[in-house]
Amino acid sequence: MKTVYDFTVKDRQGNDVSLSDLKGKVLLIVNTATGCGFTPHYDPLEKMYRELKDKGFEILDFPCNQFAGQAPGSDDEIHEFCTIKFGTEFPQFAKIDVNGETADPLFAYLATEKPFEGFGRGVKNAFLNTFAKANNKKFGDKAYIKWNFTKFLIDREGKVVSRFEPTVDMKEVRAAVENLL
Repeated sequence: MKTVYDFTVKDRQGNDVSLSDLKGKVLLIVNTATGCGFTPHYDPLEKMYRELKDKGFEILDFPCNQFAGQAPGSDDEIHEFCTIKFGTEFPQFAKIDVNGETADPLFAYLATEKPFEGFGRGVKNAFLNTFAKANNKKFGDKAYIKWNFTKFLIDREGKVVSRFEPTVDMKEVRAAVENLL
């Protein structure tokens, strides 16, 4: 059975990183953007990382510019923004695509394991749904991720256990992480 440990990704310098190096840890894998309305998620993500990393928790940050061009900078510019503005210390990888023919295989796998089930209810969620549908039309059946800051929770065996859309309260995300730790 396939797990996230079967994937290799690129770090910010373009070097291969085998996710098997993270065996035994609880992972939160996130596609991010620096110019998104959800960019403030970096604050609770970093707080959670600092408080839980010693218990075997890692956040893997993958910038993506496929959603309204909200991550236009280079890998170094994005990293500098995140470290200066939010003090991020968790690993940030090379910018990737998460949808379409050029989608990173890791994100295609994650989204296949835990498909999109909606953004939830309410006006904000309905607006995001409309915007995401228009944006993702060009990717057809390969529109795996619907917006920035989609989070996938991985257990210590490398299995995808939860998907959190950006509209999910970060307290709920943290509770799920703590439950696995």
